[in-house]
Amino acid sequence: MIRFPFSNRQGRPRKAHAARDPRALSLPVFALAGVLALGAGLRDRLDDWVARTQLPLLEVPVGTEVLARDGALLRAFQVADGRWRLAPGPVDPLLIAMLTTWEDRRFAEHNGVDPVALLRAARQSLRHGRVVSGASTLTMQVARLLEEGPTGEWQGKIRQMRLALALERNLSKDEILDLYLRLAPYGANVEGVRAASLLWFGKEAHRLTPAEAALLVALPQSPERRRPDRHPQAAKTARDRVLARAAEAGLISEADARAAMAEPVPTRRRAFPAVAPLLADRLARSHPGATRIGTTIDLRLQRRAESLIERASKAQGHRVSAALVLADHRNGEILAEVGAAEWAAGPSSGFIDMTQAVRSPGSTLKPFVYGLAFDDGIAHPETLIEDRPTAFGHWQPQNFDNKFRGTVSMRQALIWSLNIPVVKLAEVTGPTRIAQTLARGGINLRLSGGAAPGLAVTLGGAGVTLEELANGYAALARGGTGITLSPLPGGAEPRETAMFGPVAAWQVGHIMAQALPPTGRPSGRIAWKTGTSYGNRDALAVGYNGGYVVAVWMGRPDGTPVPGAFGGDLAAPLLFDVFDILPDIALPPPPPQTLTVPNAALPLPLRRFAPAGEASAVAARPAAPDSLRLTFPPDGAEMDAKSPLTAKARGGRAPYTFLVNGAPVAIAQPQPSAEIPNPGPGFARMTVIDADGTSASASIRLH
Repeated sequence: MIRFPFSNRQGRPRKAHAARDPRALSLPVFALAGVLALGAGLRDRLDDWVARTQLPLLEVPVGTEVLARDGALLRAFQVADGRWRLAPGPVDPLLIAMLTTWEDRRFAEHNGVDPVALLRAARQSLRHGRVVSGASTLTMQVARLLEEGPTGEWQGKIRQMRLALALERNLSKDEILDLYLRLAPYGANVEGVRAASLLWFGKEAHRLTPAEAALLVALPQSPERRRPDRHPQAAKTARDRVLARAAEAGLISEADARAAMAEPVPTRRRAFPAVAPLLADRLARSHPGATRIGTTIDLRLQRRAESLIERASKAQGHRVSAALVLADHRNGEILAEVGAAEWAAGPSSGFIDMTQAVRSPGSTLKPFVYGLAFDDGIAHPETLIEDRPTAFGHWQPQNFDNKFRGTVSMRQALIWSLNIPVVKLAEVTGPTRIAQTLARGGINLRLSGGAAPGLAVTLGGAGVTLEELANGYAALARGGTGITLSPLPGGAEPRETAMFGPVAAWQVGHIMAQALPPTGRPSGRIAWKTGTSYGNRDALAVGYNGGYVVAVWMGRPDGTPVPGAFGGDLAAPLLFDVFDILPDIALPPPPPQTLTVPNAALPLPLRRFAPAGEASAVAARPAAPDSLRLTFPPDGAEMDAKSPLTAKARGGRAPYTFLVNGAPVAIAQPQPSAEIPNPGPGFARMTVIDADGTSASASIRLH
């Protein structure tokens, strides 16, 4: 409500007079009463007029912002009508002080319309015969900006005054100032102090120099005629007037004002931040209407990763792009994600997010087949296997170099990425079971036409995404238990079912850490694997240390071959470059139950792998009535994860050795039974082996 202050003035004491005629006093009294009544009536009419004002929509739309983990802006998006308008953030107090001093000195006192300013403007106009100064308050300017109304017509001014009075009744001064900071025009399609600060200075508005603050105060008065990139002198003149007024008001010293006036105005518009642009775009599309989207992205690591990706891509040329996912596998937070080498629709197709594109994984799935075989107890890193020409039905795969190594250990087969041994393991474990294991780790195979998985999936004969590969290797790093990697705070979730046990996961990681790194770097720091898809279309490298997992892809987004592109030559150096910017966290030690012995010390069935068609004579014989079998627990049993376990066998010949998930837990037992340690929640495979090397197994689930 507008209040008109009245003050009771007392004049000097007057001399006593003789009593006057009451009729002589009645006229002034009635006149005063009439004036007061008229003022009260006008006041009530004004109050009613303001109260009936229809307010415009006060929820001003702002663009979506995607933020790094520390709150820094990664990328901002325009509002629906194409304007750059952002939610206000912290603003330098000097800018606020300059703004109110320049535009509306009595902003804190008036009720939307400043009668003092109105009288001053009217007096100056009468004296000079033209408009010398305006009388618009900040609240009136907000009223005009909200309705995008005219500035010159008297009808527009009346509407602004009415709306300003209504705004003051419904909003606080801070809320009105917030609207101004959000809506102030800065030329072209830029509105608001924060967007303007990013546009002209490349920084947020919470720390500004006097010259910068003064420019942001001066531009909204005439945003197009004072645009620094088009009219730098006009912008400087307007800015300097604001600085002079600030010095007169004591906001800054005269020396600071002179120094600020000597600074040039910016003469080019800066691009708005676009860090992790493809990730930001994906998050904005998945959160429609969100004003701010926080992420787990580490701004420093993201910038370093983008620089490494750009450098590696430019070194290859020929439209080669690259992508990267970097995450903390301990908590599942994605710290950096680069979807393309160049964020542009150029020759490298920078508008395609290659972290989400379905591509062939090459040989990067082989470690999971070994992990499953180790977990089943059918193989050990020192188990020998034949790498010789082998036909699997009508399919006869070849090694990468078309050479065969003969008898090798599982360790050597994985380090050298041989094809025949891993396909033999896949034939025994089963392609469907491999696909299910991969899915438990977050890798979902895409097969042509929805076909069932075949043996070729082990060599890259299916589609996966780079982010899924990072998921799977994070599970290896976590002892076989997967976690859904996420760029959103709190978005990472541990998976309920493990891919396989911690012993198998450690064995696979230990083998991969022994692979010879590129460019003479020390080995043992990173467990890593490369992959190359058919026809040299995709070069991949994935690895982890004790804290981080990184997945790298290089190739052409359109899927055309890159001659001479191999994972070991192209992607592996980039993988190690990324780990060079990360803390060097050691890989974990082996779990206590891990069997680390040479081949000669392994139980007889684990010394040499014998798949179907190559079985030993003992394994090939029909089962006799007294043949070894595991009677307890039965296959498929579900048991308590906290209770001790008893394994019982029947048949066979003493002594007996019992294994859990491929690791011996009771060796050379004279009786076909043993108390064994409970491995804890999850799936477990129990195996008994007798003196003749015959074995029997059962899979159980512990709750």
